[in-house]
Amino acid sequence: MNYNKADFIASYGISSQLPESDRPELSFSGRSNVGKSSLINKLCSRKNLARVSSTPGKTATINFYSVDDCYFVDLPGYGYAKVSNADRERWDDLINSYFEAPRHHTLLVQLLDCRHAPSADDLQMLRYLHYHRIPYVVALTKADKLKKSQLAKTQEDFENICRPYGCQKVVLTSGENGYGIYRSEDKGKSWIRINDEQHKFGNLNPKYITGDSNVYGRVYFCTDGRGIVMGDIAVSYTHLTLPTIA
Repeated sequence: MNYNKADFIASYGISSQLPESDRPELSFSGRSNVGKSSLINKLCSRKNLARVSSTPGKTATINFYSVDDCYFVDLPGYGYAKVSNADRERWDDLINSYFEAPRHHTLLVQLLDCRHAPSADDLQMLRYLHYHRIPYVVALTKADKLKKSQLAKTQEDFENICRPYGCQKVVLTSGENGYGIYRSEDKGKSWIRINDEQHKFGNLNPKYITGDSNVYGRVYFCTDGRGIVMGDIAVSYTHLTLPTIA
């Protein structure tokens, strides 16, 4: 996927406005201010593709982005107490209509703040996804706020929490500095991490990532000044140092 080809399409407040589903859709769900917009911006190496608000509950629409040949779908944030019952009902209807429509739901990314246990609203959303058999992974946001010694245990704790709800994978993320590189070979049904805690590869920038046309599954990506990294399906890596250009 070419993340450079990313454009905002439109915001939709009622289900009848939603665009035709003519391509795969990767949707993002989470409570208000959990970091959905920040993650989308990080994935696409854009600062303002998705607008980041400091006001919880501001995203009251479904926002569509065209990213290469698929849609990124930013769903309204939930769990904000200062929302009227009318707005809450409208949002519920909007989200239910989106998931119940015959759309190309390839994968949903459920965002959870890794610093806190899942809220009652978070668990309700996990039950909803599990009940409706919506394929999803959990992205733990704010990973940059944790100590390195906390990362592995935090991820394990969330895996234990989310597994009974049909979660396919739990990954650590950060809208500030990025975190982890994963690949899927079965259209999002399962995910393999191709780096680990000892090999963060610098400040990864997904803007510069490409596949190898001659070797199946091989990818190359930049590390913002620390050379080029090659990743293979066998979870191996090679660090290639770039020559200095005077």
